[in-house]
Formats: sequence, structure tokens, C-alpha cells
Amino acid sequence: MADALKLPFVTALPRTVLAALTAVLVAALVSPLTPHPAAASTHAATAVPVSTAACAVDPATPKRQLRAMWISSVANIDWPSRTGLGVAAQQAEFRAWLDLAVAKRMNAVIVQVRPTADAFWPSPHEPWSQWLTGTQGGNPGYDPLAFMVAEAHARNLEFHAWFNPYRIANHDDASRLVATHPARRNPGWRFAYGGKLYYNPGIPEVRDFIQDAMMDAVTKYDVDGVHLDDYFYPYPVSGQSIPDSATYARYGGSFPDIADWRRDNVNLLVRELGQRIHAAKPHVSFGISPFGIWRNAGTDPLGSRTSGLQSYDAIYADSRQWVKQGWVDYLAPQIYWHLGFSTAAYEVLTAWWADVVAGTGVQLVVGQAAYRAGASGQEAAWQDPAELSDHLYDNRKHPEIVGDVYFSAKDVKADRIGAFTRVVNAHYTRPALLPARGQAAAPAAPAITSATRGTSGVQLAWTGSATSYAVYRVGGAPSAADPCFFADARNLLRMTRQKTFTDTTTATGSAYTYYVTALGRTHQESAPSAGRTVGAGGGAFSVVIDNADAGFAAGSSWGTSTYSAQPHGTDYRFAEPVAASDPAWFRATVPSAGSYRVEVWYPANAGYNSATPYIVAASGGNRTVTVDQRTGGGAWRDIGTFSLDAGTYNVVGVSRWTSATGYVIADAVRVTKL
Repeated sequence: MADALKLPFVTALPRTVLAALTAVLVAALVSPLTPHPAAASTHAATAVPVSTAACAVDPATPKRQLRAMWISSVANIDWPSRTGLGVAAQQAEFRAWLDLAVAKRMNAVIVQVRPTADAFWPSPHEPWSQWLTGTQGGNPGYDPLAFMVAEAHARNLEFHAWFNPYRIANHDDASRLVATHPARRNPGWRFAYGGKLYYNPGIPEVRDFIQDAMMDAVTKYDVDGVHLDDYFYPYPVSGQSIPDSATYARYGGSFPDIADWRRDNVNLLVRELGQRIHAAKPHVSFGISPFGIWRNAGTDPLGSRTSGLQSYDAIYADSRQWVKQGWVDYLAPQIYWHLGFSTAAYEVLTAWWADVVAGTGVQLVVGQAAYRAGASGQEAAWQDPAELSDHLYDNRKHPEIVGDVYFSAKDVKADRIGAFTRVVNAHYTRPALLPARGQAAAPAAPAITSATRGTSGVQLAWTGSATSYAVYRVGGAPSAADPCFFADARNLLRMTRQKTFTDTTTATGSAYTYYVTALGRTHQESAPSAGRTVGAGGGAFSVVIDNADAGFAAGSSWGTSTYSAQPHGTDYRFAEPVAASDPAWFRATVPSAGSYRVEVWYPANAGYNSATPYIVAASGGNRTVTVDQRTGGGAWRDIGTFSLDAGTYNVVGVSRWTSATGYVIADAVRVTKL
């Protein structure tokens, strides 16, 4: 991905390839409770396979989705924040990045551990990275890679080790390398280009060495994935030629075209590295994040309808072939451009990449430019808080797209113009399992051994022998486990590597049934456990207001319909959107001030409103939550927890004031004290 060592080219290639250098490149390339153990009972429901083909699913709460961010170490972009930090400070910073990922409901991190032919672990091949201590070869006093993997797994985050294969330094002075550096001991292995040092991809010994250096980390550490970025042959620098003619003369005899030879050198690295990874650890995923454009259709009919820099020709990265040959497990193309961009439109490239991976078994995730959202100097589209979120709406058109990776961690944290908060609120309201990979058998179903309501919530424990577990919760006490409970993430509470979990989000006046499934290392999911029901206890307040109840009020513009088969009760209300609030109100008596969960029920339809405003009369002022009523209907949908004052008043309203098209729907509201 784009990192600081591409400067000034980083701001011109995948970051702002079509911004700072657009003119050049586009033209040329372009309360407490007593426990109630008696209330907990195990259903007669047996563990049944999770077959969900006939279930209606909500695209806003996908069952599986990779959600990750890149954590860059090069030039101290993300971590460590600067060189020379003590061990405790470095570790505290890294834990904070992982905690951020968890808070944003991510399930993986991609961490740069070999940024410049160096190492974030005690490697027998290469020196300690200068980005740890400030001095190349300087021992940081601990094993960062072992620490990082353990901390990620403690949070049930996958850890993908990110390597840059060829880059040696962001300068071209070999004397500045530590004396024991392989590139210094073997001057014939390297070349200088564009003010930087690179390993020569055309030398077989170099290719073997690079693989050995990376495989040392794979074999010694419990990583979940190996990840390469978009740096292969160097990005072109005007007026300079790659100094590899002698290497070509020695090794490229069967290739009349040096460009084909260079591509073959990269292909050999990709193919051989993938083979070595899977031979050593079949569960480890191998992925690459290439530049977003392979070739343009104007050059190659197999290419995309774009007119930007072609990675096939410019950096000799034949990413399409890697997919078609099955040399990688996933690709994460850096589609760092906005929707509708004339040179390289986001929606054009997602469609093209989806078509490339279709039927191949290679997974497609999208590299997202979080760094551009709200940043100074970016195009107007990137000043729209909805741009990044709209990318994920576009992704829903392509089932081949199984997730997103954001560059980079500091930009996720910065959340300029609230763009990433918008992504989370629209797309990451529930956790998600990682996409399954490979053909491994699913683990045996676990068994819930206890489910007890206590002062802190419902405490669960189970037995099983799996890598991790998924905990699901449904309301009431169903007689059997309906496969549709598990079709998407609406009922998914948590994934954990522990065998205990406390659900702190329950209402004490409600009964719930819990199920647990087991997940293997490559995320195949078992059948669910037998359900365990925890009965209602504590007499907590919960009230439902339907549109047919006395507590509902709406103006004359609100119609009544029985069109949908998903209403709460017998009918529901609808109205056209207008540039005025005219809310339909749900009135309730709130018994005491405190925290309350608010849920809404509406029938869904593709023609209904995608951004219906729900107004909650919270303590301190109204709060508005927008809901996409095109999906997720016919069920209670949690829109948040709010502080409410005591009294009888309009608690929740449905406003007509939205710029989105389609009917806004008012059907039912449930308010539950927590």
C-alpha cells in the first residue's frame, strides 16, 4: 500500500496517483439482580447444521466479512509512533491499536514486520528494523512479533504479517546500511533507482533469500496470514531506467522482451512463496494488495474501463494471472479512488475485480483509502462524509467482495469528518465472522454447560475444542434452533477464543436463548450447540408501542398499509419523504431515569427509504439515528442505548425529513430498561 517511503511518489501512486501527478500520469498512463439458576433450561433443540439458503438475510449485517486495517511501521507511520520508545511504551501503543480495531468491530490487523529488508523479530537473515530503535540492527529488548501475535489473538483478531519483498532503503547510500546487512555484503544483489535501494528481482539467489527471510517469520510465529503490498519492481521515475540490463542478459535468455522477463521474476516469487507457505502451514493465508489497476481496456481488452497507471506494465505485477493461476488466497487491490472518478472509478474497478476472481476460489477484499477521507488537498468527493461508506454499499453488489482493509490505522483513528464512524454505523453494527478459506472440516459443535443470570448479565460457559467460538442470542424460548437464526449477524453477539462469556446487554424482564458454534483455524463453522434459555428475571421495564396503539400519533399525511407480510401487528404506517419533519410519534411512560435500549420494527422493501430518521427524545436533547428500511425488516432492530428521563412523553419519532427516496415507515418501537 501507499506508505511514506513512496514519497514523493506515494502521494502520486496508490495514495494520490491521480491527484498530485494526475496531469502527468493520466496523460501518459495515468441495578443488581439475584441469580436465577432455575430459570435456565436446555432446550430439546439438538445441534443441527447451519443451512441458511432459504433465509432472508440483511446485507447490513453480513455473517462473514473481513474487516481489517493496515498498521504501518515504515517511517513510523502508525507504530511505533517514533523510534527510541521503551518497551513498555511501544507495547502500550500497539495494544491501543488493537483495542481500536476491536472498538470498530474489525476482526483482523495487517502489520508491517519487514518494511525495508529488516525485521521486527530476531531474524537470522536480516537486521533489526531501524523503525524500532532508530538504529538499524539495534535490539529493542523484546520480540515484537511474538508480542504482537499474542496480543492480537488475545482479542481474537487475526494477525497478518506484512512484508515488503524488494525494498532495501528509502535512500541510495549502501554505506548507511548496517555493516552486516545482506545487501551490503552482496552488492551485486541490489540496485539504486529513484533515490532508493532495491533488491534485484531478476537474480535467483535474491529471490531465494527474500523467501527465506519471510519464511523464517512464518515458521517461527503463529501468524494467520502473509501479506505483500504493491511494491514489486519500483514505480517508474521520469527520466530513469531500471539498471538491470546485465541481469537480463545473464538470466533472461528465453524472454525476447525484458518486460515479460521482469513479470516472470515477480510471478516466480509469488508462486514459490505461496507454495512454501502452504507446505509449511496450510492454514496460513497468502494475500497481496496490488495497485488498483491491472491494465486499461484501451491497452488490453481484458483490462478495466480505466485510463490510469497500469501495474502490469509499470511495475511488472501481473495480478490477474496470480488470481487465475490460484497462486494467492486473496487479493486486496488498492482501489483508492472515489465513485465516479473519470480516470479510475471505484465502481468500475470493483466490478472488474469481482469478475476476475469469480469462480477461482480466490477471495477479494478491497483496499480502502481511509487516508483520503476529509484530508486536506483531496478531491471534493473525499470531503463528503458518505464517500467511504458508499464504497461499501457498492461492494454489496458483488458477492465476490468479502471485506475491506483500511489504510491506515492512524486514519481510522483520526476519523476526519466522521467518515469512519459513518462506515461503522452503516456497515459494522454487528460483529462478523471471517470468511472461511480452504476445505477443512468444521469442528464438532460445542455444548453450553451453564447459562446464569447474575448482577452483571447472563454468564455463559461451554465446552469444546476449537480455535474460537461464536455466541448467538435470540429472544424468547424457541423449541428448536431455526437455521435462520444464524443466517446473518443480527443474532451474533461475540466471537471469542475463551469458553466463557458474559452478556451484559440483556433486559432483565426478557427471556433469551443462547447458542454457541465452534470455528476452526480457517473459520469453518460447526453446527450450533443445543440452545440454553435464560428466563426473565428482575421485573425490569420493557414496553412495546405499535402503530395501532393509543401511544402512537401521526399526521394526515401518514397512510396505513397491509401490503407487506412483515408488519408488527396487522398493519403499519407510511409517508413520502419531505423537507419537513412531520414525525410519527411513539409515546410511552418511562418509569425512571436511566439507560434504555431502543429497538424498532418495520417491514422492509427495496422501494422503502434508505435513510429513515428515527428521533429518540434522550436526556439532554433529541438524538437521530438513520435506518435503511430497504433491508432488515420483520424483526426487532436495535438502534442504540440512550439515557431517558422519567415521565410520559413522545419517546421515539419517525421523521419524514430525509433526502433519500422511498416511503418512510412507522410500525412499532420497543423500549427496555437496562
